[in-house]
Amino acid sequence: MTGLALVLVLSSAVLHASWNLVAKRVQAESPFLFLIYVVGSLAYTPFAIAIIVIAHPLLGIWVLAFVAMSIVLQTVYFATLTAGYRAGDLSLVYPIARATGPLLATVGAIGVLGERPSVLAIIGALAIVTGALVLTGDPRSLRARGAGRAVGYALATGVVIALYTLWDKTAVSVALIPPLIYDWMTIGGQAIAVAPAAWRRRADVARVWNEQRGQLVFVGLVSRLSYFLMLTALAISPVSYVAPARETGILFGTLLGARVLAEGDVRRRLIGASGMVVGVIALALG
Repeated sequence: MTGLALVLVLSSAVLHASWNLVAKRVQAESPFLFLIYVVGSLAYTPFAIAIIVIAHPLLGIWVLAFVAMSIVLQTVYFATLTAGYRAGDLSLVYPIARATGPLLATVGAIGVLGERPSVLAIIGALAIVTGALVLTGDPRSLRARGAGRAVGYALATGVVIALYTLWDKTAVSVALIPPLIYDWMTIGGQAIAVAPAAWRRRADVARVWNEQRGQLVFVGLVSRLSYFLMLTALAISPVSYVAPARETGILFGTLLGARVLAEGDVRRRLIGASGMVVGVIALALG
């Protein structure tokens, strides 16, 4: 992995953990999701128009197919993730979801895309996933804590993460769709897709906008910037390097959950985080 790609991925991870903390604190539901889609789409619009006018990228009919599938995957991702946050702790749901995703994405990149990461990179990926599992704690205690439903949503989110990572890698590095254009079309499509449901709950949408405007703008902007950085990294580096490295966001998300939300188990989670740091170093060297 190049130095530029690593900086992009780590920056994306920090931003990703930050907006997830806000989404957890506000207990985001469908009106909130609709509004962050609108905010993200509007924020992207001037930059997307500038790219189209100045760079004249080739945007054939195939772009619509990639964007349509991305809309489906991203919408399911937000739905399962926020459902998990309503059912359980940030420091439980976030690590499981983010660890499952890169593991499956790396397997898919090797099996489907034909990537061949170095042995050191594979060790690094495994170290990141192992660290994430340490962060979640003893799996046998999950049922006792009444967290089974939250874990189910987290695992479902991880599967969707793997699918959209592989799909988006193909979109930006094989189909050569500019990352910002791709994400702009996707987020705009998500807003359109959930607009009918938002209209039926327009009173709730107005209330959420009035009561949580600051959080909405933050999540809408930061979530898009985070994903744009990740898409850019995917365009220049293999999935089997980018996907695990991005999950260093687990470190930041877990620490935020432990410190800001007082979810506890800081020592064990720091041990898991240390393993993840070792994994990132191995990926960078690999």
